[in-house]
Amino acid sequence: MRAVVQRVLQAAVSVVESGAIREIAAIEAGFLVLVGVRSDDTEADAQYLAEKIANLRVFEDEAGKLNRSLLETGGSALVISNFTLYGDCRKGRRPSFTEAASGARAEALYRAFGEIMAAQGVPVRYGVFGAEMQVELINDGPVTLLLDSRRAF
Repeated sequence: MRAVVQRVLQAAVSVVESGAIREIAAIEAGFLVLVGVRSDDTEADAQYLAEKIANLRVFEDEAGKLNRSLLETGGSALVISNFTLYGDCRKGRRPSFTEAASGARAEALYRAFGEIMAAQGVPVRYGVFGAEMQVELINDGPVTLLLDSRRAF
């Protein structure tokens, strides 16, 4: 399982339905989390990433040091499914998505990730799995981190 975590002042996600754009979720300060699920990921991968992200110390303390977590600041998470995090661009010009999970399995692990974060006390909002979405954010810092449950980077 992979995640792109962006510290944000605010973020929102909208879906495109019948040519119209409708906002479905928004947060104030916290994390925008793009989540990709690999075909052989398990709930253990979701558990690892959710706990890691909720406890990342990337918010400033009183001294201006990155020393506080999302849990400590009371921030929220906007969680968006993104299979393209498993796009393999090493060959040719068109990414291959063969490692990305699809369907019900991917959606279940995406939801499990958000539920695990919520169980730790993080308010979680979601995009719509598999939908065409538009994401708006104001990146704070900017602070952007890449995480992988297999610790590939």
